[in-house]
Amino acid sequence: MKKRSTIVFALLISVLLFSASAGALEFSADTVITAQGHKTQGKMYGKSDRFRMEISQPSRMIMISRVDKMLAWNIMPDQKIYMEFPLNPQDTPKTEIKGEIDRKQVGAETIDGHPTKKYLITYKEGSRTSQLYQWMATDINFPVKSADINNKWIQEYRNVRIGPQPNSLFELPSGYSKMQMPQMPSGMRAR
Repeated sequence: MKKRSTIVFALLISVLLFSASAGALEFSADTVITAQGHKTQGKMYGKSDRFRMEISQPSRMIMISRVDKMLAWNIMPDQKIYMEFPLNPQDTPKTEIKGEIDRKQVGAETIDGHPTKKYLITYKEGSRTSQLYQWMATDINFPVKSADINNKWIQEYRNVRIGPQPNSLFELPSGYSKMQMPQMPSGMRAR
Protein backbone atom coordinates (compact mmCIF):
# COMPACT_ATOMS: atom_id res chain seq x y z
CA MET A 1 0.00 0.00 0.00
CA LYS A 2 2.85 2.39 0.85
CA LYS A 3 4.49 1.65 -2.53
CA ARG A 4 1.24 2.41 -4.38
CA SER A 5 0.65 5.67 -2.48
CA THR A 6 4.24 6.74 -3.18
CA ILE A 7 3.75 6.05 -6.89
CA VAL A 8 0.41 7.90 -6.98
CA PHE A 9 2.00 10.84 -5.13
CA ALA A 10 4.88 10.91 -7.63
CA LEU A 11 2.39 10.79 -10.50
CA LEU A 12 0.42 13.72 -9.11
CA ILE A 13 3.60 15.74 -8.64
CA SER A 14 4.69 14.96 -12.18
CA VAL A 15 1.35 15.99 -13.68
CA LEU A 16 1.39 19.27 -11.76
CA LEU A 17 5.03 19.98 -12.59
CA PHE A 18 4.51 19.06 -16.20
CA SER A 19 1.29 21.01 -16.65
CA ALA A 20 2.90 24.05 -15.09
CA SER A 21 5.64 23.94 -17.73
CA ALA A 22 3.87 22.70 -20.84
CA GLY A 23 1.14 25.32 -21.19
CA ALA A 24 -1.02 24.81 -24.28
CA LEU A 25 1.35 22.34 -25.94
CA GLU A 26 -0.22 19.22 -27.52
CA PHE A 27 1.95 16.13 -27.16
CA SER A 28 2.35 12.47 -26.32
CA ALA A 29 5.31 10.98 -24.46
CA ASP A 30 6.48 7.86 -22.69
CA THR A 31 7.06 8.57 -19.01
CA VAL A 32 9.28 6.90 -16.44
CA ILE A 33 8.87 7.75 -12.76
CA THR A 34 11.37 6.48 -10.22
CA ALA A 35 10.38 6.90 -6.56
CA GLN A 36 11.94 5.15 -3.57
CA GLY A 37 13.77 2.75 -5.88
CA HIS A 38 10.60 1.68 -7.74
CA LYS A 39 10.24 2.42 -11.44
CA THR A 40 6.83 3.05 -13.00
CA GLN A 41 6.42 3.44 -16.76
CA GLY A 42 3.50 4.92 -18.56
CA LYS A 43 2.24 7.23 -21.25
CA MET A 44 1.29 10.90 -20.98
CA TYR A 45 -0.82 13.04 -23.29
CA GLY A 46 -1.51 16.75 -23.18
CA LYS A 47 -3.83 19.10 -24.98
CA SER A 48 -4.30 22.71 -23.91
CA ASP A 49 -6.02 22.42 -20.51
CA ARG A 50 -6.29 18.60 -20.49
CA PHE A 51 -3.81 15.96 -19.39
CA ARG A 52 -3.90 12.16 -19.34
CA MET A 53 -1.45 9.78 -17.71
CA GLU A 54 -1.65 5.99 -18.09
CA ILE A 55 0.30 3.51 -15.98
CA SER A 56 0.18 -0.27 -15.80
CA GLN A 57 2.17 -0.98 -12.64
CA PRO A 58 1.32 -2.00 -9.98
CA SER A 59 -2.13 -2.10 -11.65
CA ARG A 60 -3.66 -0.31 -14.63
CA MET A 61 -4.68 3.25 -13.86
CA ILE A 62 -5.54 6.31 -15.94
CA MET A 63 -5.57 9.83 -14.54
CA ILE A 64 -7.24 12.60 -16.51
CA SER A 65 -7.12 16.26 -15.46
CA ARG A 66 -9.68 18.58 -17.04
CA VAL A 67 -8.95 22.19 -16.10
CA ASP A 68 -11.85 23.32 -18.31
CA LYS A 69 -14.23 21.40 -15.99
CA MET A 70 -12.10 21.86 -12.84
CA LEU A 71 -12.21 18.05 -12.41
CA ALA A 72 -9.80 15.13 -12.29
CA TRP A 73 -10.70 11.48 -12.83
CA ASN A 74 -8.82 8.46 -11.52
CA ILE A 75 -9.94 5.60 -13.79
CA MET A 76 -9.42 1.91 -12.98
CA PRO A 77 -10.00 0.01 -16.27
CA ASP A 78 -9.76 -3.47 -14.73
CA GLN A 79 -12.71 -2.71 -12.43
CA LYS A 80 -14.52 -0.40 -14.91
CA ILE A 81 -14.83 2.27 -12.20
CA TYR A 82 -13.62 5.83 -11.73
CA MET A 83 -13.30 8.39 -8.95
CA GLU A 84 -13.91 12.07 -9.51
CA PHE A 85 -12.05 14.83 -7.68
CA PRO A 86 -12.44 18.60 -7.87
CA LEU A 87 -9.39 20.49 -9.09
CA ASN A 88 -8.23 23.30 -6.86
CA PRO A 89 -7.99 26.56 -8.86
CA GLN A 90 -4.58 27.11 -7.22
CA ASP A 91 -3.34 23.87 -8.83
CA THR A 92 -4.23 24.81 -12.41
CA PRO A 93 -1.40 25.13 -14.95
CA LYS A 94 0.75 28.24 -14.79
CA THR A 95 3.97 29.21 -16.51
CA GLU A 96 5.96 28.53 -13.36
CA ILE A 97 5.86 25.77 -10.77
CA LYS A 98 3.38 26.32 -7.95
CA GLY A 99 5.07 28.23 -5.14
CA GLU A 100 8.16 28.94 -7.26
CA ILE A 101 10.35 31.62 -5.74
CA ASP A 102 13.58 31.17 -7.71
CA ARG A 103 14.83 29.54 -10.93
CA LYS A 104 18.54 29.37 -11.82
CA GLN A 105 20.13 27.75 -14.83
CA VAL A 106 22.80 25.39 -13.48
CA GLY A 107 23.85 23.52 -16.60
CA ALA A 108 23.09 22.18 -20.04
CA GLU A 109 22.77 18.53 -21.08
CA THR A 110 21.42 16.41 -23.91
CA ILE A 111 18.55 14.15 -22.79
CA ASP A 112 16.83 11.67 -25.13
CA GLY A 113 18.44 13.50 -28.06
CA HIS A 114 17.21 16.96 -27.00
CA PRO A 115 19.47 19.82 -25.96
CA THR A 116 18.30 21.02 -22.53
CA LYS A 117 18.88 23.75 -20.00
CA LYS A 118 19.05 22.36 -16.47
CA TYR A 119 17.39 24.56 -13.84
CA LEU A 120 17.47 24.50 -10.06
CA ILE A 121 14.01 25.58 -8.94
CA THR A 122 13.23 26.69 -5.40
CA TYR A 123 9.58 26.67 -4.32
CA LYS A 124 7.50 26.93 -1.16
CA GLU A 125 5.04 24.32 0.08
CA GLY A 126 3.25 25.97 2.99
CA SER A 127 6.00 27.01 5.40
CA ARG A 128 8.55 24.57 3.90
CA THR A 129 11.02 25.50 1.14
CA SER A 130 11.96 22.74 -1.33
CA GLN A 131 14.08 22.43 -4.45
CA LEU A 132 14.02 20.37 -7.61
CA TYR A 133 15.86 20.14 -10.88
CA GLN A 134 14.14 20.55 -14.23
CA TRP A 135 15.63 19.92 -17.67
CA MET A 136 13.84 22.01 -20.31
CA ALA A 137 14.41 20.89 -23.92
CA THR A 138 15.26 24.00 -25.89
CA ASP A 139 14.37 22.55 -29.30
CA ILE A 140 10.76 21.68 -28.36
CA ASN A 141 10.24 23.87 -25.26
CA PHE A 142 9.32 20.82 -23.22
CA PRO A 143 10.37 19.67 -19.71
CA VAL A 144 11.93 16.28 -20.51
CA LYS A 145 13.06 15.56 -16.95
CA SER A 146 12.39 16.70 -13.38
CA ALA A 147 13.99 15.39 -10.20
CA ASP A 148 13.92 15.97 -6.48
CA ILE A 149 17.21 17.56 -5.44
CA ASN A 150 17.90 14.52 -3.22
CA ASN A 151 16.84 12.03 -5.94
CA LYS A 152 13.80 10.85 -3.91
CA TRP A 153 11.92 10.88 -7.22
CA ILE A 154 12.78 11.37 -10.89
CA GLN A 155 10.28 12.00 -13.72
CA GLU A 156 11.46 11.51 -17.31
CA TYR A 157 9.65 12.02 -20.61
CA ARG A 158 10.97 10.03 -23.56
CA ASN A 159 9.94 9.75 -27.20
CA VAL A 160 8.18 13.11 -27.01
CA ARG A 161 5.90 13.72 -30.00
CA ILE A 162 4.58 17.25 -30.43
CA GLY A 163 1.28 17.31 -32.31
CA PRO A 164 -2.52 17.20 -32.09
CA GLN A 165 -4.15 14.71 -29.69
CA PRO A 166 -7.70 13.34 -30.08
CA ASN A 167 -10.33 14.77 -27.71
CA SER A 168 -11.48 11.23 -26.87
CA LEU A 169 -8.29 10.68 -24.82
CA PHE A 170 -9.54 13.23 -22.29
CA GLU A 171 -13.08 11.89 -21.80
CA LEU A 172 -14.43 9.27 -19.41
CA PRO A 173 -14.86 5.92 -21.18
CA SER A 174 -18.47 4.79 -21.57
CA GLY A 175 -19.77 1.98 -19.39
CA TYR A 176 -17.76 2.90 -16.28
CA SER A 177 -19.35 3.38 -12.85
CA LYS A 178 -18.56 6.27 -10.56
CA MET A 179 -17.13 5.11 -7.25
CA GLN A 180 -18.46 7.15 -4.35
CA MET A 181 -15.88 8.41 -1.90
CA PRO A 182 -16.69 7.28 1.65
CA GLN A 183 -17.99 10.05 3.90
CA MET A 184 -16.00 10.79 7.02
CA PRO A 185 -17.91 10.90 10.30
CA SER A 186 -18.85 14.50 11.14
CA GLY A 187 -16.48 14.59 14.13
CA MET A 188 -13.51 13.65 11.91
CA ARG A 189 -13.96 16.14 9.04
CA ALA A 190 -11.27 18.75 8.49
CA ARG A 191 -12.26 22.21 9.64
